[in-house]
Amino acid sequence: TALLSPTCNDTAVEEAADLALRQINADRKEGYILSLYRIFSVREHPQDITGSVFYLILDVVDTECHVLSKKLWKNCVPRSAHTTVYGQCKAIIYINQARNIAHLNTYECILQPVPPRYIWTVCPDCPVDDCPTEPKYLEAAVQSLAKFNEESEQTSYFSVLNVTRASMQWVVGPAYFVEFLIQETSCSKNDT
Repeated sequence: TALLSPTCNDTAVEEAADLALRQINADRKEGYILSLYRIFSVREHPQDITGSVFYLILDVVDTECHVLSKKLWKNCVPRSAHTTVYGQCKAIIYINQARNIAHLNTYECILQPVPPRYIWTVCPDCPVDDCPTEPKYLEAAVQSLAKFNEESEQTSYFSVLNVTRASMQWVVGPAYFVEFLIQETSCSKNDT
């Protein structure tokens, strides 16, 4: 059978994009949950009996939800334009509604941050993303977590697992912004 070119706002296409993005996010181990910005293109290959294979190109942006949260992309808030990571995901997904099957055959996502020069033209005073593996960001995360450990009512201490996002802004001096994952330790707050 021939490849069809359904419209991007077709209900079956929107469902295919939703299911593909859910499975892409479930498969990712690092970064933030991707949200659908728009369906860039779609081709449909109907199968002999029932179901179709969809070839999708999806424009995506990242959200404020880390992939470890396992939230659905529709339940996550996309980041503001000057802090977002954006890109495209190419996905091939087989959907058989009669048998309730949705199988993501393959996908590839190419993501990139908004270029700093664009950010500075729109918002000259906004923080700009930086490399989260720089020691200064780990130090900022450790200091922030120390305050959390001191003020929280948790029974155990937490430690920094890793820094997932970092940015810097010049105010009077450098201001560092970090997002990081924490993990509970076996150290009780009752122990000295």
